[in-house]
Amino acid sequence: MKQHFYFLSGWLSLALGALGMLLPLLPTVPFVILAAYCFARSSPQIEGRLLTHPHFGHHIVAWREKGAISRKGKIAATLAFAFSIVLALIFSPWPWVMVPVIAAAVTGSWLWTRPEG
Repeated sequence: MKQHFYFLSGWLSLALGALGMLLPLLPTVPFVILAAYCFARSSPQIEGRLLTHPHFGHHIVAWREKGAISRKGKIAATLAFAFSIVLALIFSPWPWVMVPVIAAAVTGSWLWTRPEG
């Protein structure tokens, strides 16, 4: 039963990661890392393919070994935070405009404390 849950969760994470390649505010790499975690518990073959993927493999390995996030990833996330804040300033009423500001402050401060890989 657990194995089926992880297998389905892995595919859902990959689908969200693929969607993140099309939508600017949805991250891709965190969902691929989550998918690798799920597939490690349900399908070693698919996990192996993710670990050797030319674009995502090194991100997964860096996260597993050192909890590292690339500088490029940190910058991309920070720009996405800024874009979200600008959209909120334009379209959201008070106090909802503060939601992306607070999310960016909390998540961004954690993000920039991670080692770079």
